[in-house]
Formats: sequence, structure tokens, C-alpha cells
Amino acid sequence: MEPLRVLIVDDEEEFVNPLVERLNLRGFEARGVTTGEEALRLIDGNQFDVVLLDVKMPGLGGLDVIRSIREKYPRLQVILLTGHTSVQDERTGQELGCFEYLIKPVNIDQLVEIFHRACGQNRGNQTS
Repeated sequence: MEPLRVLIVDDEEEFVNPLVERLNLRGFEARGVTTGEEALRLIDGNQFDVVLLDVKMPGLGGLDVIRSIREKYPRLQVILLTGHTSVQDERTGQELGCFEYLIKPVNIDQLVEIFHRACGQNRGNQTS
């Protein structure tokens, strides 16, 4: 079986880089970016199984990114992540079809399990 392809999007480079490294060591094919704009460019040129997306980022925030993803790739699984919990953001994320809404800090084992659950539902179905 091919490794799960995961994109990590968070404006905190000190969060993204170690997480990408740890996921790759666990057999994932993980990549990371620090802006919403970079994420959308990378998604357009690559096939991902799941995106872990920070809600609050400068520029294009996570909710804007998931809206763009839904327009072009409605079946791509997106997991929202935040350090600043908001009932409204969670509700909006659910309305936009996020698979999970997680609060930082997140446990790597829990995250791996969520990735597998999310990818089990739509493996390889990024395109509409």
C-alpha cells in the first residue's frame, strides 16, 4: 500500500517542520507549508489524501483555504487545527465539511489515527 500523502499547513514553522519529519518517519509522505497561499499552490500541483490546516494564519486563513479546497477538490479530507478555539470557527469548519476540528496541542498518535480514519474514507479521491 502506498503511504498516505499529508499536507501540513500552519504559520508556525517550528510546528510544521518537526511534525512533517515525525510523520515521514512513521511512513507518511508528508509535506509542510506556512501560508494558505502556498497550500493552495501545492494542492493544485500534487495529490494529497488529507490536509491538516491551521485555522488562524496571517493572510489567507484556514477557513478561506478550506473554502477554496471545497470548490476545486470537494472530496479532499481536511482537518482543521487551532490554538484559539472558537465555537463559530468550529461550526463554519463543519459546515464546510472538515473531517475533524482539533485544538492544539495535538498528540501525534491521535493525529496519526485521525489521518488513517480520514484517508480510509476517501483514499486518492482529491479530484471532484
